[in-house]
Amino acid sequence: MQSNVQKNYSESSDLSTDLQARYQKLKQQTKIRVRDAAQQLGVSEAELVASGMNENVIRLDGPFHDLMARIHELGTVMALTRNESVVHEKDGIYLNMSCQGEVGMALGAEIDLRIFYRHWHHGFAVIDMLETEHETRAQRSLQFFDAQGTAVHKIYLRNHSNVTAFSQLVSDFASQDQTSQLAILPAAVKSRIKPDQEIDVDGLRAAWSSMQDTHEFFGLLKKFEADRHQALRLTKTEFAYQVSLSSVRLLLQTVAMRATPIMVFVGNQGMIQIHSGPIQNVKVMDSWLNILDPGFNLHLREDDIASVWVVKKPTADGIVTSLELFNADNENITMFFGQRKPGKPELTEWQDAINELS
Repeated sequence: MQSNVQKNYSESSDLSTDLQARYQKLKQQTKIRVRDAAQQLGVSEAELVASGMNENVIRLDGPFHDLMARIHELGTVMALTRNESVVHEKDGIYLNMSCQGEVGMALGAEIDLRIFYRHWHHGFAVIDMLETEHETRAQRSLQFFDAQGTAVHKIYLRNHSNVTAFSQLVSDFASQDQTSQLAILPAAVKSRIKPDQEIDVDGLRAAWSSMQDTHEFFGLLKKFEADRHQALRLTKTEFAYQVSLSSVRLLLQTVAMRATPIMVFVGNQGMIQIHSGPIQNVKVMDSWLNILDPGFNLHLREDDIASVWVVKKPTADGIVTSLELFNADNENITMFFGQRKPGKPELTEWQDAINELS
């Protein structure tokens, strides 16, 4: 008689095979990204990736901060971080990696990350065969997902990356469990937002005006139990004001034309990825606003933008100004700053570009 373990494994394998077959059929019908395909097929992206186990996917085990500490062995790669509305792609080497508890950082010249490992639950090495008009080539990547099966970070090898180091890294962190079954958890219940009338607005404004560093802002929100978007609304005109939805396109076109160096922050619950430097090629394609530069791409869905805010934070070096975008649920989707280093004032060119928005 077949044991329960064998039966469960067989059922899991059958479900995985069926999911992979439906995915392959969908790919034959249309050019579609795996994230969008997963949504159409009614599964998480991690489950869809795992359905390719034993074909082109290897499950990885942590500790993932130990794995990330060795990513530099791959040489130059492409780091990808996204949320529902923005995709941030940056080429470089993972340098100056550090970790304290469940929080990590990469502080390289190109790859600049803030990593929240408590949200890293599933990892895979993926080798996809990409067919072009002239050739078929392998695209190797490392992909990491949260408890809900949503991607938090992906690392893609480039043509000049170290494939031997990739193979060794995968071998060293390959899981003993190479089944496709994943424990996917439902999304956590969102924290209750405190009603406006319960917020100490005067105290919030006073604390905001006394800031000496932009990083104090997170502690300020926690202290007054205010949501980020809520704090902007309640301190309106003094430290934050709303501008038109088209402001982000105008800003990017302006700083590209003037070669003003900027910082672009995109994050999810497991990762924040940052670009620093000038941008050049700003392109609009359907609903997507894109930066298409060598070594840095940004893809932003303009139709997901529900509000745009100019935000000013006092620091010991003067006011630091950002342009912050929010979706219809008042969730932050991306932020833009003028490039600056601690101890240096904000660029006047950045201030000028912000002041031209309305």
